Amino acid sequence: MLDIRDLPAARHAFAEWLEKVDKGSRIVALHDCDADGVAAGVVWQRGLERLGYRHIARVLPTRERNPWTTENRARVAEARPDAICLLDLGSQDQALVNGVGTCVIDHHRPQGTPPGGVLISAYTWQPSMNTSLLMWELLRPLVDVEDLDWVAAVGTISDLGEKAPFDIVDIAKKRYTAKYLKEVTALVNAARRCSHYEPEVAAEAMLSHDSPRALFDSRDPNVARLKADRVEVSAALAEARKVGPKFAGNVALVRINSPCQVHPLIAQIWRMRLPKYVSMAVNTGFQKDRVHFSMRSSGDISVLELLGKVKLDLAEGEGNFGNGHDQASGGSLPVDQFNSMLRQLGFDA
Repeated sequence: MLDIRDLPAARHAFAEWLEKVDKGSRIVALHDCDADGVAAGVVWQRGLERLGYRHIARVLPTRERNPWTTENRARVAEARPDAICLLDLGSQDQALVNGVGTCVIDHHRPQGTPPGGVLISAYTWQPSMNTSLLMWELLRPLVDVEDLDWVAAVGTISDLGEKAPFDIVDIAKKRYTAKYLKEVTALVNAARRCSHYEPEVAAEAMLSHDSPRALFDSRDPNVARLKADRVEVSAALAEARKVGPKFAGNVALVRINSPCQVHPLIAQIWRMRLPKYVSMAVNTGFQKDRVHFSMRSSGDISVLELLGKVKLDLAEGEGNFGNGHDQASGGSLPVDQFNSMLRQLGFDA
């Protein structure tokens, strides 16, 4: 694994990896479905198009968002890649497609590098750069992507907030206004949080507009769908906010049953209300026969360390948990495995 400690080293590693990929090769990106992941995929696509790559494709994961499940590996394989970029979905020491070189671009805690691949991670940087901003910065020395600053800013605001410690946020606010950046951030996130899960609609909306205001004011059918998704998610969130927590040790557990992916938002809300606790929002209605959960913490409490103490007997592709950030993690598990986790955390299953 390369020791990439700063942006110059990351730019060199990415340029070196890209140089080895022929312009006629088929290069595929698997990217996350939240605003940061979608923005990273959009910046990646436009950047590679402008660099002259003729056969590129973006692939989105299932709602489970684990690249190494059988289904997600199959999605990548079906795109017939000669080279793969994995964006904003973590890292493992496993190959997505055997024999295909992979460049991982990420900012979550690294779990390994695919065989023969390259890991470009901002996890240890101070401050740590989110993936869409990192993707934009990696491309800037290679091709003109300055007009995509608003796309990277949307991803940055989504992951790090309006006060993110990067110049791009303030510059984008002055150029495009904070209002439209926030509105587009909400719309893009609604596409993956809604009950029918359509993040590709968000990607297509970003690709077909040249500013956040143009997107928000557009009569494009994709934008109309995003606005409808946002209404559904807002209603689901309002209902989920009515549920109070139960406690065990330093964990505050909130159980909800919603077809929308509002559990990360609920976890964040209770993190702010109970800063001395790890907030854990559990959603039993998001996917049949599985439990999805999000955990958030403040201060010195590491969610990753807490989940690292949980021992589950998981078959390959059965579930995943405990990746991400020290203060933000979660997972997706079969019901029996999740109940085992609850007991280990001190709760009744």
